[in-house]
Amino acid sequence: MNDTIQNLYDVIESRKGTHIEHSYTCYLFEKGIDKILKKVGEETSEVIIAAKNGKNEETVGEISDLIYHLLVLMAEQGIKPADLQTVLNDRAEKTGNLKTFHQVDHNS
Repeated sequence: MNDTIQNLYDVIESRKGTHIEHSYTCYLFEKGIDKILKKVGEETSEVIIAAKNGKNEETVGEISDLIYHLLVLMAEQGIKPADLQTVLNDRAEKTGNLKTFHQVDHNS
């Protein structure tokens, strides 16, 4: 999976600052951070709805769309996949990392 993510990120990053006719990635970069964030939000909602409805195939597609848009956001912000890998590896090594709940809904 890491190679797939890195390869996709490399393609996305190569589109930054270029104009390729009919390239959705170029379009996102040209529109800027507000458009990229809007798409991240939309895709997040679509993942939630697909998962809630128990549609695994649709959920996988929506998660893929969300990951793509998150990679565009990362490229826009100068965040590399290796940056995520470092944080995730650090978190995987921790145990007993349950966060303290606030005095709100503990069922969510």
